[in-house]
Amino acid sequence: MAPLVPNMISPEFDFVIAFLMGIGFGFMLEQAGFSSTRKLVGLFYGYDFTVLKVFFTAGVTAMVGVLLFGHLGWLNLEAIYINPMFIDSAIIGGLIMGAGFIMGGFCPGTSLCALAVGRIDAFFFVIGSVIGILGFTEFYPAFEEMYVAGNMGSPTINSVLGMSPEAFGILLTVIAVAAFVGTNWIQKKFYHNTEKLTHDLKRNYIIASVVPVVLILLIWITPSKNEMLWSSVEERYTNADYHFETMDVDKLAFELMYHAYDYTVIDVSDKDTLKEEIPTAIHIKYSEMDKPQYYQTLVQHYKRIIFVSNDSELSKKAAILAEERGGKSPIVYLGTVSDFRAEIFAATPAPDKTQKSDWDLWRFRQDASAKLKAIEARLRKMQAPPEMVVKKAKGGCA
Repeated sequence: MAPLVPNMISPEFDFVIAFLMGIGFGFMLEQAGFSSTRKLVGLFYGYDFTVLKVFFTAGVTAMVGVLLFGHLGWLNLEAIYINPMFIDSAIIGGLIMGAGFIMGGFCPGTSLCALAVGRIDAFFFVIGSVIGILGFTEFYPAFEEMYVAGNMGSPTINSVLGMSPEAFGILLTVIAVAAFVGTNWIQKKFYHNTEKLTHDLKRNYIIASVVPVVLILLIWITPSKNEMLWSSVEERYTNADYHFETMDVDKLAFELMYHAYDYTVIDVSDKDTLKEEIPTAIHIKYSEMDKPQYYQTLVQHYKRIIFVSNDSELSKKAAILAEERGGKSPIVYLGTVSDFRAEIFAATPAPDKTQKSDWDLWRFRQDASAKLKAIEARLRKMQAPPEMVVKKAKGGCA
């Protein structure tokens, strides 16, 4: 399920997985007692802290999972959507929801969970929620200015606090453990909770407290999958531990003229824009080749990849990186993009006809120049926005 990298779970299964996760989530809510208004509002009255404990447990578990999956390269952290923060409406909306939670005994999610198990009070709460949604939608223009006030973008708590995600993860785990200990003390002190902490229960609490911290520390101190990937590429390049098929100017021109559909040409120049290009080439910056969205491009089963650049070193490193990610038989163009355009497209005088090899090469490059320029023109036309042609209507009643 997105943003899990596409080579692990196909996007076509997103809705199936979401459906199964929704069933699991609802089951866990019911098992935690979240279909009961008494248990839910117990947090506000101080006699039952199950809600607080479940939310802290869920938060720490999700946080550790996200950090671990991102560290292993299973999750594309850049693709995770972070809701924009509008501080004014967040405060006002939080107060309204909190008041509704206390009076109604449910939040929107738990009301649906309770409705699913047949609770009548949840039915009326859901009806009220729907009326509130429709009312807000109808009168949104009147609330819009307040609703979008105080836009803070999409910050994360660790970035606001100036901490690394791992440091904040450890901090949140410590806060969660303190909350568990503090709420247990409150229940025992003021509500005479006689629940006894058995040896097994204490052991489970200790394990549940230590495991997240240990995992986060391991994530913090060990190199991520991407860091190991780049390190392997640099090591192989330094030790010349590679062997690739190569192409010179004329071989590349020939293949583009007659077998272009058998290849994917990738320009890995580390620049935002390219001043000059090889026909049919796509641009992927070398420094971004480890991103999950480029996996399918680099690992192709029916086409071979030719790496080009204005820096021959980058072309070789890109081929190594493609192999490390699972690509098969990458090809390295030996020259530079500038060399290709200068030798193929630049007009040169005809050589002395006494040297047949020179004459044949000149004729080939003239032919290649014409055909590749035609290919380049077609590609530009395909990529350009459609032209709008305004025609004046003719005819009508006489």
